[in-house]
Amino acid sequence: MTRSVAHDLQVLRRHFIGQRRGALWLGAGLAVLTSLAGIGLLGLSGWFITATALAGLQLTTALVFDVFMPSAGIRLLALGRTGARYAERLVTHDATLGVLAGLRERLLRGWAQPEAAQRLLLRPARLLQRLTADIDALDALYLRMAVPLAVSLAAAAMAGVVAGLHDLRLGLALTAWLLVAGWGSAWVVARRARPVAVRRALALERLRARAVDLVAGQTELAMAGRLTAQCEALAEADARLAATDLRMAGLEARASFAHGLIHTATLVGVLLAAAWLVEQGRIGAPTAALLMLTALAAGEPIAALRRGALESGRTWLAARRLAPAVAAAESAALGEAPKGHLRTATDGGIHLDGAVVRREGGTRPVLQLSSLHIRPGERVAVVGPSGAGKSTLLALVAGELAPAVGDVRAPRATWMTQRPELFRDSLRDNLRLAAPQATDAQLSAALADAGLQADVARLRQGLDTPLGEGGLGLSGGQMRRLSLARLLLQDAPLWLLDEPTEALDAITAREVLLRLEARAPGRTLLIATHLRREAQLADRLLCIEAGELRADLRRGTPAFDTALAALRDD
Repeated sequence: MTRSVAHDLQVLRRHFIGQRRGALWLGAGLAVLTSLAGIGLLGLSGWFITATALAGLQLTTALVFDVFMPSAGIRLLALGRTGARYAERLVTHDATLGVLAGLRERLLRGWAQPEAAQRLLLRPARLLQRLTADIDALDALYLRMAVPLAVSLAAAAMAGVVAGLHDLRLGLALTAWLLVAGWGSAWVVARRARPVAVRRALALERLRARAVDLVAGQTELAMAGRLTAQCEALAEADARLAATDLRMAGLEARASFAHGLIHTATLVGVLLAAAWLVEQGRIGAPTAALLMLTALAAGEPIAALRRGALESGRTWLAARRLAPAVAAAESAALGEAPKGHLRTATDGGIHLDGAVVRREGGTRPVLQLSSLHIRPGERVAVVGPSGAGKSTLLALVAGELAPAVGDVRAPRATWMTQRPELFRDSLRDNLRLAAPQATDAQLSAALADAGLQADVARLRQGLDTPLGEGGLGLSGGQMRRLSLARLLLQDAPLWLLDEPTEALDAITAREVLLRLEARAPGRTLLIATHLRREAQLADRLLCIEAGELRADLRRGTPAFDTALAALRDD
């Protein structure tokens, strides 16, 4: 079923209202108060200046003319408008930033769910775009659409009331004209700007993605001979963005011209109506000035509407992208669970009952386990050919994958994956991701247990040695040992090890395994491996093939020894 724009906006409206309802209403009220004070100030000032000028033509009128009340009103309106404007900017922007911050947190929490890492690796630029540019685009929903609509309605109503006190037909006509012309022109601008704004947003996203690809992958691009081609693609994306910017600037210029025509038509119409009323003797020159300047000030909110209309396409695109994620986060907050259940095991063991894992968009199971139970403190090795589902099982136990059906219960775990996740920071700070309060002595002990202490000691800056993106500066084996050291620092009851000594030489690997075994007592170990030296740590072998558990073997049985002997000995 195709989602409508109204549905997407309704989802976001619930989030906005749910986050800062009072502040949003207060900000809109202050914006309306600011506009009304500005209209009153300009109208009253025009009336006062005109009336003072006419009163000064004759001595008798000059002596009796009251200058104190109008001047006091002008001062009051001026001070009120200034104060209301300051408060309105403070409240509306604080409320908007607070709502958007809450939205970022909600989306980030929603994306930090099972399978989040896989989605992030597949589409890093897209998710970053959602958290930055798309959420930033939503500020227009309130600041440049909802608030200007309320202000323009209030301004048109006030102008109509002021004019209607002197001529009912003029008041109704002025209100209707301001609303029809203002809202109608904004609607036309929004319709014409929407496709251009969408193309601009897409072009900007493409430009950012290609720039990131160029910076992050310049080594690989150079090795593949594609560096020049990537630079050309970046230049092409920049040219497309510039073309959409030019079209948007043209639309803005035409919208500004149309606003000028509407403004002029409003003033001419009110001028002719006021002149007719003066000719009929129903109003004087000061009142005519009041009507003219009131209509002039009431037309100002249309300019704010024009800006919101120009940005509506970008906001619409952001709403289409974010509404499903916001709705999903709301469902998660309400406890709705469309998939199987992931829970923390109270007894410290691992329990999988009827668990089935499918890839996103797929129908064939990549892993299905009718029943698997691992007691606390057990050491279990998961063996099988590549692609059998070993790493999938670890990801399921770690909570990085959610079962399509079934129930998974496991204690808090620390997971050493096949691909070490290292960051552009010092060795010390990469280690302290696992234990922020760890001392240098504890870090050194973990490095020693991982077989990396000698390598770090040879570095001039030691633990302060900076690493490049993804651990650049270390060899593959050193990165795995650093990842292992980080695991050893984590005080978790369950260790998940995915080929922990891969890329290590035999001597170093055996030393690491001995130290790992010495640190393992009291913990549950689940090791995915195809190496005999790693499986020898286990007292139980789970043989997985094509996503199914083929055998569950215990140490001390002939089948266990046979399966262990069949593993690769490196």
